[in-house]
Amino acid sequence: MKNIFKIAFIGAGNMTKNHIKSFSSFSEFEICGIHSRTKNKAIELSTKFPNCIVCDSIEDLYNITKADLVVISVPELSTKSVCLEAFKYGWKILIEKPVGYNLQEAKDIFEYSLKTEATVYVAFNRRHYSSTLNLIKELNINNEPRLIHIYDQEGPIAAKKSNQPDLVLKNWMFANSIHLIDYLQFLGRGKIVEIKNILPWKDENTIFFMSKISYESGDIAIYESIWDSPAPWAIVINTKSKRYELRPIEKLFIQNDGSRLQIEIEQSKDDIDYKPGLKKQSENVLKMLKGDSHDLPNLKDSLDTMILINQIYFG
Repeated sequence: MKNIFKIAFIGAGNMTKNHIKSFSSFSEFEICGIHSRTKNKAIELSTKFPNCIVCDSIEDLYNITKADLVVISVPELSTKSVCLEAFKYGWKILIEKPVGYNLQEAKDIFEYSLKTEATVYVAFNRRHYSSTLNLIKELNINNEPRLIHIYDQEGPIAAKKSNQPDLVLKNWMFANSIHLIDYLQFLGRGKIVEIKNILPWKDENTIFFMSKISYESGDIAIYESIWDSPAPWAIVINTKSKRYELRPIEKLFIQNDGSRLQIEIEQSKDDIDYKPGLKKQSENVLKMLKGDSHDLPNLKDSLDTMILINQIYFG
């Protein structure tokens, strides 16, 4: 078994910086190469790593570095073309979400991954938050019915001011609501049997949107999204004996029946020292590369979340 695994990167933005910080904290990883359309940023990121080569193409990145894993962190409208090129090669792949700016593109990327037999995982870093993992541990020992409430807030007007492309803004629920809707994939037990819109999505001028999601286990989720109006991101789960709250998502609070006290569960040091979730995600990448059991969502998991987004918003 290899002692050192080579990690390469496509894209040189802020997420790549955070990934590099996390991966470089493991002695088993070597930062070996980077490719970006903004070469100056790539050069700047490479300077701290003597074996990191700045490459002019994805093909060169693969052939020169012989990387075991490539991390793709590029703008939404570049994701498909980058993926179709990266899938040609023999490395394993970790892609920043969303993998496609809308459902159809996500399906196209997934189908191409099957044709090329690419091994692809998706960086749902919130699944690796210590708050999320602690919540799952708590829920695993609580068999009571669950009422799950997802509070989302989306601000496409602010996103437009930060120069997000119109095509991304028109599909903003895929680009950004994915962060919270993905929680519906594992907080509710069993298959989703019904999705019913209480306050329907009409168009981009919709302010209040609410949907009820029913699971075969009897669990119920309410997804509430406020558009271009102030609201917090939060997740609340009520059971008969306990109330669990992620607000902010990085922190877990538990309230027991008969008490008004919210007990804060300590956040991991890794989620304080690094972008939350990334250190645990990198640890799972290491397990995957070693051939051990791991918790990395794959491209099918990502597509399932994109399908769920589409079902919730558009029926």
